Parts: sequence; structure tokens; C-alpha cells
Amino acid sequence: MPRICEFTGRRTTVGNTYCIRGKAKYLGGVGTKVTSKTKRTFMPNIQTVSMLNEDGSVVRVKASTKAIKSGLITKPLRRRAYLKSVAAKAAASA
Repeated sequence: MPRICEFTGRRTTVGNTYCIRGKAKYLGGVGTKVTSKTKRTFMPNIQTVSMLNEDGSVVRVKASTKAIKSGLITKPLRRRAYLKSVAAKAAASA
């Protein structure tokens, strides 16, 4: 699957990285020169999280951390494993 947020649309973008040499003019040099320019990719911080749908079902979606922080995703309640065993014992004894 692609690295795309389903809520904000953030995706991998392409840019350049520059190698420079020389000293900046404001520092007393003759200026900086670009010696090479290489393509690179900027990867968004995409997480796979469980989300609660409107109908109550839980689905796993890819979302950016900005979408998670801003509250676009409602996570299901966290359940502890020992609570299930306690509930099973209570049901068995009752």
C-alpha cells in the first residue's frame, strides 16, 4: 500500500539535497557554490492505527501523526487481557 494518509492526504514528496562548498560572504568568504544536486524523498510520518467507525466496527487505517494529534481519528477503548480472564471466571462461577 502507498504511504498516504487517508485523512490529510499527506504523501511522499520529492525534493533535492544540495552539496555546497565555500564560505558565505557575510562570514568573509567569496560565497558558496553548489557542487552537486541529488534527488531525495521526504517521507511523511504515517502510522497504522486502529480506528472506530460510525457503525462501531474497528478498522486499521494509515494516518499521519498530524491527523492523530488533531483528533481526526477516534480510537477504540483499550482492553486489558486480564479483564477478559476475570470476566470469564465470574461468568463461570455465577
